[in-house]
Amino acid sequence: MKLKKKDIFFQTLENMADTVVQAADYFSQHVSNLQDVLEFANEMKKYESQCDTYTHTIITELNKTFITPIERDDIMDLTTSLDDVMDGLEATASRFYMYNLGKPDEYMVQFAEILRQSAYEIQKAIHLLSQKKLLAIREYTIRLNDLENQGDELLRICIKDLFATVSDPILLIKKKEIYERLETTTDTCEDVANMLESIIMRNS
Repeated sequence: MKLKKKDIFFQTLENMADTVVQAADYFSQHVSNLQDVLEFANEMKKYESQCDTYTHTIITELNKTFITPIERDDIMDLTTSLDDVMDGLEATASRFYMYNLGKPDEYMVQFAEILRQSAYEIQKAIHLLSQKKLLAIREYTIRLNDLENQGDELLRICIKDLFATVSDPILLIKKKEIYERLETTTDTCEDVANMLESIIMRNS
């Protein structure tokens, strides 16, 4: 029996999720021991550009496909949510370079680990979506919600510590923005989870 070719939309969404995992892995590994900040920013830009290419593929296919495997709006919203996660990672990496920030601190390393774990949960969920195993996705959306809560708590802790320990106002502004960008990126991971929950409700 010939295997059915995977739907272009599901395949491209899987490719996006896989790229987000690669980017989050790279981000997490290098933030903990940042040697070359320009190379770090440039590599993250490559991942972001790859995701933009996948987004363009989805838009092109939506414009020429009459029947889609799930609602067109769901496909587009999920694509945008995945792209937002990648954009958040890349924007943070670029700030390290633009702000000439030295060694990332322990809070940034912890955020990077939360985002790395979130990326893997997203990847597992998106691959289950391709297999139409909708109810099984819930395990990963619950985990993504939990990781986002961890990001919220970490932001509270690091902002409090920042104002207690950093007296240089310029450094304070730089670090505060990076913490907030990292936390916002955990929010975008939760947005992917919420989008998947909507798809489950409409299709199961």
